[in-house]
Order: sequence, then C-alpha cells, then structure tokens
Amino acid sequence: MFRSRPRPEPPRAGQESVWDYPRPPRLERTHKRLEIWLGGEKIADTTGAYRVLETSHPPGYYLPPEAFRPGVLSRARGSSMCEFKGAATYWTLSAGGKVAEAAGWSYEAPTPAFREMAGFVAVYPGRMDECRVDGETVTPQPGNFYGGWITEDVAGPFKGGPGTMGW
Repeated sequence: MFRSRPRPEPPRAGQESVWDYPRPPRLERTHKRLEIWLGGEKIADTTGAYRVLETSHPPGYYLPPEAFRPGVLSRARGSSMCEFKGAATYWTLSAGGKVAEAAGWSYEAPTPAFREMAGFVAVYPGRMDECRVDGETVTPQPGNFYGGWITEDVAGPFKGGPGTMGW
C-alpha cells in the first residue's frame, strides 16, 4: 500500500533533516570517527569513510576495508542490485565467537556517481553489538532492509518501519 510522504520533523539546531537529502542519493566523504563492535570486540575504526545521503533515510556509512580488523570480513553468498549504486557484494562479519551472516555489503564496481567508494564496506548497525559516530551510539534504521545509522544530528521520520515502503 502506498502512503503519502509524511510531515518531516523540524530539525533542531545542528541537525540535518533526512527530507532535505537528495534522490538520487549523494556520496560524501566524512572524517567523523566510526567504530563498530561485534562479539564484544572492536572490529572497525576509521576517520576516512563515506556516507550516502538519500531522501527519508538516515546516512549509510561505508568504511574502507582496511578499517576492519584482519579476519573479520569473509565473502557471503548472495547479491542485490541498487538502482543508484549497482551490484552489491555481501560480507559476513565474525569476531569474539559471534557471526553476523551477510551483515555487511559493498559495491566492488559501483556506478560512476559512486566510484570513489568502490570496495568500501557498510554494515547493518542492528546486527552489530554497537556502532558509533564520533562516540555517539547509533540507533539502527527501522526495519530489516535498510542499513542507515541514526544519530542525534539527523531528524526524521525515517523510512524502513511498517507502512513506509511507499515513501
């Protein structure tokens, strides 16, 4: 069922509204510190990532593969297609005795607009123990399909929960 676009929450000082993000999405370099934990262990840490900004979505963060501890990433089965970024490759993440099957993805040969992030890896924050942006613990984007990272500096509402697929 199609739902009309919701009323955006007014952003507070210092916030971005996800309703001001573009469609098609925009790729931006970020130097914020991104950290990821799985199995009680810190598995990734970087200040050299990209974020993808798309209308109604909290930012998706893509980390360079070298930000991950050796042995954490292994190729997973399956793939999908993004109309904007191209064919996605999936990754299983393992650490501290915990395995998160196909909890990460990358675009090894993305479309020209996303070429700079080729090989960078995004993760579903809800499938990790914890993800942080500049020390702030992330809230995962609602639903099981999208992998956005919600922080205090973004205002919604966010696509992903029940009844939002038509936005």
